[in-house]
Amino acid sequence: MHLQDIQLGKRAEGRTALKSRWIVACQDGQHRLLRDGEIVIEGGTVLYVGPGFEGEVARRIDFGEALISPGFIDLDALSDLDTTLLGVDNQPAWAKGRVWPRSYVTRGPYEMYSPEELAFQKKFLFAQLLMNGITTALPVASLFYREWGETRPEFDAAAQAAIDLGLRVYLGPAYRSGGMVCEGPDDLRPQFDEARGLKGLADATGYIRRWNGEGGGLVRGLLAPDRVETCTEALLRQTMAAAEELDVPVRLHCAQGLMERDTVQALHGATAPQWLARIGALNARLIAPHATVATPDDLALYRDHGVSIAHCPVVAARSGAALQSFASCRNMGINIGMGTDTAPPDMVLNMAVGVMAARLVGDRPEAVNSAAMFNAATMGGAEALGRSDLGRIAIGARADIAVFDLADPMIVPTVDPIQSLVLGATGRITRTVFVDGRLSMHEGQVAGMNIPEARAQAQKQFDGLVARYPERTFSHPPVEEIFPPSFPPLVP
Repeated sequence: MHLQDIQLGKRAEGRTALKSRWIVACQDGQHRLLRDGEIVIEGGTVLYVGPGFEGEVARRIDFGEALISPGFIDLDALSDLDTTLLGVDNQPAWAKGRVWPRSYVTRGPYEMYSPEELAFQKKFLFAQLLMNGITTALPVASLFYREWGETRPEFDAAAQAAIDLGLRVYLGPAYRSGGMVCEGPDDLRPQFDEARGLKGLADATGYIRRWNGEGGGLVRGLLAPDRVETCTEALLRQTMAAAEELDVPVRLHCAQGLMERDTVQALHGATAPQWLARIGALNARLIAPHATVATPDDLALYRDHGVSIAHCPVVAARSGAALQSFASCRNMGINIGMGTDTAPPDMVLNMAVGVMAARLVGDRPEAVNSAAMFNAATMGGAEALGRSDLGRIAIGARADIAVFDLADPMIVPTVDPIQSLVLGATGRITRTVFVDGRLSMHEGQVAGMNIPEARAQAQKQFDGLVARYPERTFSHPPVEEIFPPSFPPLVP
């Protein structure tokens, strides 16, 4: 499919009509399926959705046997080379470089990547998000291999990369007041540096004041304290006050694992959501991945304070966890958006695993189905961000659009386009993406990036990181012991 006179990375002049076999249109605030319809975009806005448009257009593009969909909103979008993959089969975490040993802390933590490498990996992962139909992203990265938190210079580069590629982002460097230190086998203890955390918050607010609204509104601010167990009361209170002043969302990983649960209980005598409620840090600005160890009382607090959950089914299922449960949270009135939080950043795969995980924990098919996950990946994310102009194809909405190829031989037969997409479990059939009316991705290509060359650079960079894992792994074993191969090598 050639898109006539539309240049990759650019917004075309005049009106553009897009047609396909199926369109996910919005009517009365709900998704509706439109067969053989057409949408018209002008500038960065949806001008029309319905049967064939009778007005004048500069160009018409017929995608044929395809699904035109609102772009996905990723509330926990991986923006680094995924180190969590190293921990899926290699356990326990304290022995595999997932927690800093005391010897490394004493020596002094340091950056494992150069500034140029940090900038590259964000741009590369932004491209991968677009290639999976994700048009709005709240990036997240691991701090395990960082000196402490993320930095303003790397996020200056990230904002420019998002503008250059055409990805809608909510950005802010992650910060923290502490971290977990491995003192011995399975002996993990928190260590705090309050001043460092508050400086990170100050840097983040300065960054937001600089970049919020840039790129014609593609770049918005986000306050991103790292994880609840690495934050102090003062840091979180001041974070929420700053969010109110700046009018930005806050994302805080919370109720996501046993280490966090036990640490917060020891420090504060409560679960993480209970502690946050006590210190006034729960409100409608808060987006909380992953809620897999949230108790019924915790979930009630989320409901009462308007907290949104960022549901990341794939990364949770890899560790044997699941939201308890998707249907229960929705029935309580909790808003649920979706996140990927791992590689590949495949939102379609996450929706498929989300359906499976919900059924495994007892949710009935009529309560949790493909449509429910699709709603979470679009309108749920928009609600978490307070954006009624995202996550839907409706007149006046932003022209953030993903086109999925239903003619792909792996997607046969198609009975219902949403079920076929979600249960097909792959975003690799994403053909074309528009963000704010710009052609941001087409047939695996993004503006200004050679994907095969970038992929090779990413692998080289990741290999270099893995080679240095012994430096920050308890007792400093060799790489081959930290990450043994799945099968022993063949002996000639």
